[in-house]
Amino acid sequence: MTRYRISEIKTETDVPMSRLPSVIAGKTGIRQEDICRWEVRRKSVDSRKKPHIQFVYTVDFDTERKIKNSSRIRGLSIIDPAKERVAPPEPGTQKLSGRPVIVGMGPAGLFAGLELARCGYRPIVIERGPAMDKRTAAVEKFRKDHVLDPEANMLFGEGGAGTFSDGKLGTGIKDGLIRQVLAEFRDAGAGEEIMYLAKPHIGTDVLRTVIVNMRKKIERLGGEVVFGTKLESMQITEGALSRIVVRTGRFGGWLETNALILAIGHSARDTFSMINEAGLEMQQKPFSIGVRMEHPQQMIDVAQYGEENADHFSGDALRAEEEPGMLPPADYKISYKASNGRGVYSFCMCPGGEVVVCSTADGELCVNGMSCRRRDSGTANSGILCDVRTEDFGSDDVLAGVRFQEKFERLAFSNGGGDFTPPRCSMEDFLTDSDGSKPVTDSLPDFASEAIREAVPYFARRIAGYDDPEAMITAVETRSSSPVRIVRDEHGESNIEGIFPAGEGAGYAGGITSAACDGIRAAWHIIEKFAPPVKA
Repeated sequence: MTRYRISEIKTETDVPMSRLPSVIAGKTGIRQEDICRWEVRRKSVDSRKKPHIQFVYTVDFDTERKIKNSSRIRGLSIIDPAKERVAPPEPGTQKLSGRPVIVGMGPAGLFAGLELARCGYRPIVIERGPAMDKRTAAVEKFRKDHVLDPEANMLFGEGGAGTFSDGKLGTGIKDGLIRQVLAEFRDAGAGEEIMYLAKPHIGTDVLRTVIVNMRKKIERLGGEVVFGTKLESMQITEGALSRIVVRTGRFGGWLETNALILAIGHSARDTFSMINEAGLEMQQKPFSIGVRMEHPQQMIDVAQYGEENADHFSGDALRAEEEPGMLPPADYKISYKASNGRGVYSFCMCPGGEVVVCSTADGELCVNGMSCRRRDSGTANSGILCDVRTEDFGSDDVLAGVRFQEKFERLAFSNGGGDFTPPRCSMEDFLTDSDGSKPVTDSLPDFASEAIREAVPYFARRIAGYDDPEAMITAVETRSSSPVRIVRDEHGESNIEGIFPAGEGAGYAGGITSAACDGIRAAWHIIEKFAPPVKA
């Protein structure tokens, strides 16, 4: 039996995936019945030759038949499934003091917890925010009454910041762990399609259930998850971690451990301050700042697919997968180099979504994009961001980037009226720099508003209608990535022995999937150093 992979299989949009074996047989010269097993590895939309839209597939298949002249068949290769499997390292020999502890239950912490639990290390995962049900209630209260709970919000709580976003799983990294991450989400209820879509997403509504299922799996495997538990300080003895102090009645206020994964997320600003004072080596890191731009989803669909295909616009991501011939709500990815030297680019584009306020402190306001699984709101939004450099911070303080974010979040809070209403303006006001744009532009550094304003006409040449005068712009987006990096060595360990920084907050990931992969590798660093704990 030989396993092959064939890429660049193009079909019309009304051809169901069940027809792929027939297409493969036609391309390879074998009979359809000779294909013993097949699996779609990737499905994307090719809209470069509008209005002729096609789906493009990569498919793995097994056959006992020899394919003649296989080297001449475009996109065909033999693959070794064994080489695609990635396994954890052999356990180390150093003794654990207590059980390994993971701080934070975003993607990095969640997947680190799963991996350690699966390998018998019985981790303790602590999360400052609440479990999903209480977190969801707090978020709904904030959206309804504008009453913020600084420990239970869009960014803090079970699942981390990604829970109340789009649940995008696309990533630019190349890592053998990506399939493992996707499979974990699928098995927890995210849907089979995330395994093959070129731009997979779960949706905030489905993700809330998926995260809870994954947490329960950690617990079934011997791990423990504790909510409302915040890391307060760390006891360092001779350059090594010996215990942590936590704010909770659980554990008597402290935990003995010499193995700690810091998966704290990009918005745990008080924790950044604490670990800096504790002596962890940290560095300033550049990030981005900008706005959210909203357009009718129909306009983006027309621009990306062509008006001639309007009858095939699904307006619903699930319908697009279920009904042959239907196209999913379109997205876009655009970038521009402004005359002031700044890069401007789209970030976390949400088809069929909405703009939400994701503040974590009173008096500060920041926004993000969110959408449900179906992406059927009828409105597209995307972050349009401008790069921020460390020299913009105005200080050598390692936390100067945090202060920079806070400055513009406070301006946005004030410019929106001081009640967590975000500053907004029309595209027409923004492009003409009229008084109506002041709430938005006054919430941005001058270099950012200038660069973004210059970029929009260029974007409109790529996406017809992007400069629509009635499009809406909302400020301010500041949390696209962490403003710091916690330094770690080739074994994933910080300058303090026993502390393993991981994920977005540590400065090593950008999105759910890359953070999850980084969390698994942090778990592996603990496994290769320590022997599993002895069961009590």
